[in-house]
Parts: sequence; structure tokens; C-alpha cells
Amino acid sequence: MTSHGVRQARGVALFDLDGTLVDTNYLHTLAWWQALRQFGHQVPMARIHRAIGMGSDRLLDAVLGPQRRHSEDGAVSDAHGTLYAEWYDTLRPFDCAAELLRATAARGWRVVLASSAAEEEVAVVRKRLGADEVIEAATSGADVETTKPAPDLVETALRKVGAEPEDAVFVGDAVWDVEAAGRAGVPCIGLLTGGTSRGELEDAGAVTVYEDAATLLRHIDSSPLSRPPN
Repeated sequence: MTSHGVRQARGVALFDLDGTLVDTNYLHTLAWWQALRQFGHQVPMARIHRAIGMGSDRLLDAVLGPQRRHSEDGAVSDAHGTLYAEWYDTLRPFDCAAELLRATAARGWRVVLASSAAEEEVAVVRKRLGADEVIEAATSGADVETTKPAPDLVETALRKVGAEPEDAVFVGDAVWDVEAAGRAGVPCIGLLTGGTSRGELEDAGAVTVYEDAATLLRHIDSSPLSRPPN
């Protein structure tokens, strides 16, 4: 109950950022590729791209292996952040991304951004989206010790607004989003804009998959975002 005795809406729509609402996955791939080269690691971009959506610790495990030099993780991650920041002025939301957030809120959902990106990156992307009036809360990688595909980030996002898994739907673009949501007991809508195939998202457990934010918006009333739980 609020201070006025009115019950808050239960339904929470969790949205990933990179590759879901903003066209950044390939920029992250390039920045990680450049950062890894600075430390002598020659890693194919295709391998890096498949790990985008994980937190930096999991990503480095995926592309370098768990036996890598862990002592350089922080420096590699910082290098990635510096290189990626060069793109800040050119970041663009996907077509209809902000409109999707507003339409979701208009149907009674509480909108939460569930991202494991750095706090600075989340702030930049929120500014680019220009939909803060409907965003109730947001996470960053600083909020959790264990990142996607672990469920911690999804669970933290729910705790921020006092919601339960049965009240929520997650929208993401990566297998790691789908797996994290599933482990937290939250159904996940997949989008293809991050470069992951429909089959991979469905195999990971996505309840439905759309081409992009604009397509989900057009079909929102026949999607899991049509109306929140009562």
C-alpha cells in the first residue's frame, strides 16, 4: 500500500538495455576486442559477440577461459570501458524503444531497467532513451556480485521495486538474459536485435521472440506485456 492507501501495481516489466533497447552489442564487441588486444589476447570477434550480455567477469571467463590471468581483469575491463565511452555521443536507441517503454507503462506495468552495464553506461543510455518519466528503477553491474546468466541481477531488480517473480516479465536479446530470467522464475521475451538467433533464444527458454522493439510494440496487446497481473 502507498501512503495514500492505494495499492501499487503488481506487474513489473524488466528490460535489458544493450542489444534490447539500444543498438550497442557490436560496439561492445569491438571495444572488448580492442581492449583484449592491448593485453596481448587475440580473440575472434565472433567469440566475443556470443558472450555479450554477460557481466565482464563472466565474459572474460567465456572468451579467455577460467585459467586466465585474473590479476589483469580489472585493467582489461577498464580499457573496455574507456574504448566504449568513445561511442557515447553516437549511441542510438532502436526504433520505437522509448515508445515501447511508454506503451508498457500505459498498460499498467512498472518499468524497470535490468542491466549489468557500468553505472556510467546505464546513465548515458537512459539519457539517450529519453523515457525516464516511465522508468521506476534501474540496476547496473555495481548492484550484484554475480552477473548474468546468474539470476542475481533479475532478483535485485525485483527487490528494488518490492516485486515477486510471478509479477514480472523480462525483455532481453541474449541467451544470458533468458537464462538469468528463467533461473529467477521470470518469463522472458526475446528480441533479435542483439544478434542472437530465434532458435537460440527459444532453446534457452524464451516464451516468445520478436524481431525488434518496434515489432513488439505493434503486437504488444497480443504479447505477454498486454496486461500485468491483477
